Amino acid sequence: MNFDLPQDLVDYLAELDRFIEEVIAPLQAQDDNERFFDHRREHARTDWDNQGLPRKEWEELLAKARKLADDAGHLRYAWPPEMGGKGGSQLAMAVIREHLAAKGLGLFNDLQTEHSIVGNNPFILMFKEFATNAQYERDADKLLNGGMRTGFGLTEPNHGSDATFMETRGVRHEKDGKPGWLINGEKMWTTGMHVATHVMVFARTSGKDGDATGITCFIVPADTPGVKVEEYMWTFNMPTDHPRVSFTDVWIPEDSYWGQIDRGLGLGQSFVHQNRIRQAASSLGAAQFCINESVKYARKRKPFGKALAENQAIQWPLVELQTQCEMLRLLIRKTAWQMDGMEHKEIEKTISDKVSMCNYWGNRLVCEAADRAMQVHGGMGYSRHTPFEHIYRHHRRYRITEGSEEIQMRKVAAYLFGYLGPKREEFKELNAAEKAAKGEYVQPIPAHHNASR
Repeated sequence: MNFDLPQDLVDYLAELDRFIEEVIAPLQAQDDNERFFDHRREHARTDWDNQGLPRKEWEELLAKARKLADDAGHLRYAWPPEMGGKGGSQLAMAVIREHLAAKGLGLFNDLQTEHSIVGNNPFILMFKEFATNAQYERDADKLLNGGMRTGFGLTEPNHGSDATFMETRGVRHEKDGKPGWLINGEKMWTTGMHVATHVMVFARTSGKDGDATGITCFIVPADTPGVKVEEYMWTFNMPTDHPRVSFTDVWIPEDSYWGQIDRGLGLGQSFVHQNRIRQAASSLGAAQFCINESVKYARKRKPFGKALAENQAIQWPLVELQTQCEMLRLLIRKTAWQMDGMEHKEIEKTISDKVSMCNYWGNRLVCEAADRAMQVHGGMGYSRHTPFEHIYRHHRRYRITEGSEEIQMRKVAAYLFGYLGPKREEFKELNAAEKAAKGEYVQPIPAHHNASR
């Protein structure tokens, strides 16, 4: 076992640091762009009179930074080489995400908008793994060149964690002699619809509520008649680009989907597995930033004539947090390394529980670290002149989105108790008996298998 990071990754972190110092930091410093990162950040970013959407100047600045990163060969680092990237591994992305988040707030990596000089675009690998040859031929160039920006429509007003109970329906419907689909329903938190060209709409096309199959991932142009942004939901962390979107008799051509008919939920799983491990790493980095800043402050601040750092009431909570960071770092890197060693679609079957462990614990940890940093810093910690309230507000949402921590703990439990995952075979007979007791169909167990028990 060797826990040293590969030298090429260590060298790349140094290259990113140089790029930030020489290219991104000067851009942040000019034209009062610091207003987007100092105590003015929430107001500077939010167009309060336009539904709370991001201000144009803010999004233009982010776009400029991404263009510089793309020109330097960093933005598409994680993309497969055949799609214009460097084939960055899951391990490398986890390390990079932690490294950047540990630097604090800045134009190089602003996770409120999932902006980073090393881009996180789960759609790319998802598309590569699930798109058919015909779909690749049709959509790849647009997707890779920025001509196709997709919102993600899975959650609904009445259905969040229970995605298989979605009410949105897709039914076959002919229009003007052409085969197609008619979509009706609503989606919530469809991030980025104010700039999206398309929206991925997950809709039930067969089966019944609760079935994992029977859901299709449609690709709907955002300007299709019947697609309507009903409202932008104002959140704990502004600005907002998370709307409720309705789909009323939306007609699309027959081939307007990714993957296979009735097998769309796999695309959603692909998306969240990539996002969850990287979000866990970002949360870890942000937690480490909060701890580091608290330690520095505690050494400098001297109430009652001695440094805060001498007080065990200051030391011990930070010790607890630092210990959790060290343990989580190992689990994240091990899990990312395992992800790199298997087929992408195999992750859900074998180590999805480990991804969930990393994610829910990382998101909880950063909230605790930000809260502790506020406490250590006292009044200034509570103010917007320190970054901790911003970190808390941003990362608090990840205890709900990307699968709430309760849902992720449920996934871990399912693997632990053999309802899903590698231990399922060990508990095969118990699972069959439980299904039979519920009146569900049970595949007969072969006689020789019975006899061995």
